Amino acid sequence: MEAVADIGLLKMDFLGLANLTILGKAVDIIRETRSVEIDLQALPDGDAKTYATLWEGQTFGVFQLESSGMRRYIQELKPTAIKNLAAMVALYRPGPMQHIPTYTRAKHKLADIHYPHPDLADILDETYGVIVYQDQVLLIAQKFAGYTLGEADVMRKAMGKKIPAVMAAEEERFVAGAKANGYSEAQADQVFKLIEPFAGYAFNKAHAVCYANIAYQTAYLKANYPAEYMTAVLMMAEHHPAGAAQRVAEAYPECARLSISVLPPDINHSGVSFGLEEQQDGSLAIRFGLANIKNVGAGIVEGMIEARDEGEPFASIEDFCQRVDCHYLNKRALESMIKAGAFDGLGERGTLLANLDRLISIAQRAQKLRESGQATLFDIFGESAPEPSLKAAEEELPLASQLAWEKELLGVYVSEHPFSRAAAALSNRVTAMCSEVSAEMAGREVVIAGIVASTRQILTRAGRLFLAAEIEDLSGSVEVTVWPDIYDQTRDLWAEGNIVILNVRVRMRNERLQLGVQKATAYKEGSNPGPDGDSSPAERRAARKRAAARRALRVTLRETEDTEADQERLRAVMSALEEFEGEDEVLLAIHQQDGDEVQLELPRARACDELSERLSAALGDQGAVVL
Repeated sequence: MEAVADIGLLKMDFLGLANLTILGKAVDIIRETRSVEIDLQALPDGDAKTYATLWEGQTFGVFQLESSGMRRYIQELKPTAIKNLAAMVALYRPGPMQHIPTYTRAKHKLADIHYPHPDLADILDETYGVIVYQDQVLLIAQKFAGYTLGEADVMRKAMGKKIPAVMAAEEERFVAGAKANGYSEAQADQVFKLIEPFAGYAFNKAHAVCYANIAYQTAYLKANYPAEYMTAVLMMAEHHPAGAAQRVAEAYPECARLSISVLPPDINHSGVSFGLEEQQDGSLAIRFGLANIKNVGAGIVEGMIEARDEGEPFASIEDFCQRVDCHYLNKRALESMIKAGAFDGLGERGTLLANLDRLISIAQRAQKLRESGQATLFDIFGESAPEPSLKAAEEELPLASQLAWEKELLGVYVSEHPFSRAAAALSNRVTAMCSEVSAEMAGREVVIAGIVASTRQILTRAGRLFLAAEIEDLSGSVEVTVWPDIYDQTRDLWAEGNIVILNVRVRMRNERLQLGVQKATAYKEGSNPGPDGDSSPAERRAARKRAAARRALRVTLRETEDTEADQERLRAVMSALEEFEGEDEVLLAIHQQDGDEVQLELPRARACDELSERLSAALGDQGAVVL
């Protein structure tokens, strides 16, 4: 891309366009449903509902804030202004991410603000002493070493390329400029080494603020107009990087959490894509569009809707076949629509599928008669014409087949979730729903249950098979890891569609949740041994109470060049744990100087505020404690 700039052309990256389309669609839907005009450029910063949504970590569909890691940091940050969102967007990247806790603690006045030099306070005040933006690097070079902003930008680009000879020359120039401004060589060297890594990975402020504005706009609409906003999100599902089916599957439980009903496709009610529909009680529900059914194209759907809108809703399957131009009656599309439930109001799925060829023949015959201008025998009956006699299905269509079709063609179960009955039976057994598993549970063992939605086999470096399985309950889905020893014992459990009860240990690894299966049991309706074996109901209730009462204590220690001081801090930690004996897990993460992290399980203790305070005092500025 450097060649583009060299010949004088302007390079531009256009990002977030799908989100801008979502915002535009949401504004249009709000106008249509509520007669409210939203000016996205004039939204009030500080809207209470918006920030309450962010504080709760409800960031699905919010630009840049959806990932589990970002969601956790946003909950800790508790942003109160767009400038906080801009800083988080800039910091949430490899490299600057390590400064997020410093920024957060300083914002909440849990730690003092430290500046590389007091003279840089005015540049770093807005970001609590943390270098966040490229602009700050330029301003520091200007103020500290006498660079012009143009010269500072040249230095920043040179730093980003990390060419040793160029870096050495820039450092020499920076130090000389700083000394000329009255700073010592040690101070100049310290500041240069501080800004050097930021020059390579920092966002410019304009970029971060633009992203933050879009993040705020999406959060605002979701918080204040949830049904309209989620409709817009679903309308754009096909443009999501994960694919339409995956995006719909992710959005469906979020709609349920927001108490928004999602209705199945219906030939007499659906549009081409998702749309809002007012219910009898005045509430708004989202209706699947006909083109949202797999194998059904928008062109076919538009022809069907045009025929419907020219008269009354379709009164019967024959009425549908008679009125829709047969050019729009593709057999594969019709089969998919029937299986997805789009014709449930006109007939039973099994019967319609059994007569699919005959229905298409009726449509073709009606088309020929229309084109020739001939009347049919049934025209004498007018609107009371008898319906064709359809052959009954050979056997009743199982509910499981209908649900499987919905999952395949719509991406979600709409009529009924196959786990719903088991969920009721297991409500007193599970300790967490899939959507509830979070970073705050790291170090704990929880019980989840759900249907095996998908699996993939993986090999360890030693060549042993293990499994990654997606488990789905009524709240959403989560991926679990079945390590080789457990997988060898439970291979028969992991067929897709099976319902399983799992003891999983929750861990954080590389900013991602990892759920390792400790025990797995098949669920059988009417018989529920569960992960607790043959223990009595009273024993199981007591065990659940004990598990729920347990807390995990996470200790972080940063390694320094002073080995003796580090050892003394660790001895103080161990001493405190001995005084507070208990059953709660204690996890230690040591951030080494080379950038690696070592995680250890320390002796169990009684996790409480007093112990947390003792540990914080022992660690000082070189560590942190999360209870």
